[in-house]
Amino acid sequence: MYFDKRILYAIIILMVITGLSRYLSNTASLIALLLTIPGVLVAITFHEFAHAFVADKLGDDTPRMEGRLSLNPFAHLDPIGSIMLLFAGFGWGKPVQVNPRNFNRDMSMDKANALVSIAGPLMNFILAIVLAFIYASINKFAISAVNTSRILQIIMPMILYAISINVGLGVFNLIPLHPLDGSKVIKPFLPYKAKVWFENYENIFYFVFIFLWITGIAGNIISPIINLVYKLIINLVGIFF
Repeated sequence: MYFDKRILYAIIILMVITGLSRYLSNTASLIALLLTIPGVLVAITFHEFAHAFVADKLGDDTPRMEGRLSLNPFAHLDPIGSIMLLFAGFGWGKPVQVNPRNFNRDMSMDKANALVSIAGPLMNFILAIVLAFIYASINKFAISAVNTSRILQIIMPMILYAISINVGLGVFNLIPLHPLDGSKVIKPFLPYKAKVWFENYENIFYFVFIFLWITGIAGNIISPIINLVYKLIINLVGIFF
């Protein structure tokens, strides 16, 4: 089944124009958008770097050769995915290319692919937890001393946005539909026939993903999960402090 990506791009452009008009008409929304940008850069950069790092450790030097073993955001940003992460709360980076034939032979190809795939979302959840600790530390030990600091008034919401973006990117990419990471993560756990069926109908799953995403169904499904994970991280770290 073929899906013309030009249709997708046209829809994304319309969504961006609509989003921009909303942000530009409201100063508070525009400030919130600007404060979200650092979180998007960090989330995508570390997500894709994690893919590249694990693939390299498993014996595939393709990411290294393509310059993906880097924390330079420009090595990992996908324009459309970054825009969607800003305006929709979930998106993607430039996919890390791997050659499964280069992986070490001490595990199956599916398991190696699953490890590479899970590394990105896992990194986002780790970042969200680390940022939550930073937020709670500042809130407990620093905010009373510099309560009127303008820098702090910028940093605190910026950290919260970064936590939300990382959780959103992590949860979104675990959806078990091609081309998302989740589609590779579940493969080692599928029976042989189910795995073959899954691979044969990969293009249809891609079409289903596009449909769910464009219609907003995907957002309605995963937004409560994102909010739940976000609150869980914040509350658990809050209990620690």
